[in-house]
Order: sequence, then structure tokens, then C-alpha cells
Amino acid sequence: MKKSFFISIILGVLMVLSGALTLALTPTNKIADLQEKLDLEILIPSRFGDWKIDESIIPLQVDAETQAKLNEIYNQTLSRTYVNSLGERIMLSVAYGGDQSDNLAVHKPEVCYYAQGFEIMKTFADELLTQYGKLPIKRLLAIKGNRNEPITYWVTVGNKVVLPGIDEKLQQLRYGLTGSVPDGMLVRVSSIDSDKDKAYQIQTIFIQDLLSTLDVKERTRLIGTFGV
Repeated sequence: MKKSFFISIILGVLMVLSGALTLALTPTNKIADLQEKLDLEILIPSRFGDWKIDESIIPLQVDAETQAKLNEIYNQTLSRTYVNSLGERIMLSVAYGGDQSDNLAVHKPEVCYYAQGFEIMKTFADELLTQYGKLPIKRLLAIKGNRNEPITYWVTVGNKVVLPGIDEKLQQLRYGLTGSVPDGMLVRVSSIDSDKDKAYQIQTIFIQDLLSTLDVKERTRLIGTFGV
């Protein structure tokens, strides 16, 4: 009886300590609260290089359920279509969230497009050469009927661009161990083109042109500090 009693006490103490430890290690300090307020409409210029907003294009709207999930994850979203002097169009979507802990991870295009009825093809990680270093990116092809949409995107967690998956989780963990909750951003560039290789080339030019028009502070918010 005594042995069983003492075991129960020990187990109880361990449970209390476990709960206290979990509470102590739960990140509470949001990095977003320590930074200057971000405004995507101001951060992303309406015109740069040979690109300008195509006012004739209405951005593709997601369904109500997906939009509700996005509203839970992100504080701000921005969707625009740009066109250059050759008539080439690029769709840009930027989503910013002040809490990119494990519970509110960025909503990946693979998930978002699939929810919209697209078939996801040819997904692969890559590096995009910029004037400021090699930008880790993810590329994929989304297909729905006759619509072929090659996509390039990247994810930031705190001040670093990470590939979705292990790198992303490790970056979240690094912040968590310091008691901090990182902010994060997902930047997606896409176009309607049956020639995915050509599309990726144009998307690369678009991204390079965009980055070159931003100052160091603005660029850091968009791609982190890897190339600064």
C-alpha cells in the first residue's frame, strides 16, 4: 500500500513539473510586436523595372472556407497581377502572419491550390540566383482543366528564408527555445503558361526586378537576411 502511495505521489509531482516545464518553454514574445508595422501595399511597389500593375485583371478569389482559414493564419494578404511591355503577365501573392509558430504555420500553395481543385505536379526545391545571393525557393505546377499555372514561392520564418518542411520546423524551434514567436511571410509568383520552363524564366526576371527596386530594409522583410 505504501509503495503504491509513494508511486502515485511521484507520478503526480512529475505531471505537475511536466506541465510547468511546458508552460515555461511555450514561446510568448512575438517578434512582430518588436518590429515596425508592416504594410504590404506600401512594401510592394505598384511599378518597377518594366512591370506595372495590370488594372484590367481581377485577382482570382479563393472559396469562403479557404479564405476563412487564411484570415486565421495571416494578418495581411496582397494579390496583384503585373504586366510588362511585352504583354507578359505575372501574378503576385504575398501573405504575412505575425505568428508563425507551429500552430499557425504558413498556408502552402500545394495545399491552397489543391483545395481549389487543382492537380499539383512537378514539385521541387530550387535556388533562384539574385543580386543579393541564392534565394531558396519551391517550384510546382498546378493544373486545372486547360489552366496550367507554374508557381514559384518562398517562405520566411523570422529573419530567414527556409524551405518548407524540416528547415521551417528547425527555424521555428530556434525561436521557440529563446521564448520568441516568429513572424513569417509567404511570397508566391505564378503565371498562366503551358511552357513551364519559359514561365519560370520570366518569373525569375520578375523577382530579380522586384528585389532590385527595394531598399535594404524593405528587401530584408521580403527575403530575410540571407543576402543582406
